[in-house]
Amino acid sequence: MRKLILVSAVVVALGVAGTAAAALAPWTFDPGNTGCVTSTYSNGTLHLAKNCSTSTNASAGADLTGLDGQTFVSSSFTLASTSQCQGGSPRFNVVTTNGSTDTTFFLGCNNVTPTTNSNGTVTYTFDAATLAAGGNQVPFPTGTIKSVSVLIDVQGTADLTSITVNGQLQVPAPTATTPSTKADCKKGGWRNFDSPSFKNQGQCVKYVVHHTQHGHSAHHKP
Repeated sequence: MRKLILVSAVVVALGVAGTAAAALAPWTFDPGNTGCVTSTYSNGTLHLAKNCSTSTNASAGADLTGLDGQTFVSSSFTLASTSQCQGGSPRFNVVTTNGSTDTTFFLGCNNVTPTTNSNGTVTYTFDAATLAAGGNQVPFPTGTIKSVSVLIDVQGTADLTSITVNGQLQVPAPTATTPSTKADCKKGGWRNFDSPSFKNQGQCVKYVVHHTQHGHSAHHKP
């Protein structure tokens, strides 16, 4: 597995904080190099697949960026059908901090009752009310958000649309071919580059430092 509430006042603050920074960063976790997991985004849909047994240590998902420092209020995603919800997967992994302690909250599709849409898709919403209505199978996230991801780690596929956290629609940020600042590499941004591509944030930062002046874009006077 990848290791990875005062509603009225909080919602107003969230509407101002970080909306433009919200972005989806697809990834795969495949330490055994099985090649059995994929995560791609196209035409408004995040396609996640795990074409191997559930017991295989591999997963596919996406980081939801631009949420650091917020308080979790709600999240949601829409699946093509209820058959794509398998054993609590897909789910949100919400990592929060409370002082010196980090806690991961798992919000799986089987923890809430979905809403069926007119086109046959189903929407899963995770907030205090829906989790309570589902029997409080999992705790509601508390603390300050450090990271949020959505993923599958059981055998099967999932087609997710309308992925939101705290009312922010999550879609991939426009990708640049190369990073120009250290900030471009952070919060999952290193995954957005393909010329060159990077294995981790540190590798991306080293590239920026080597190819720019002090990690900032080099500007030359005419």
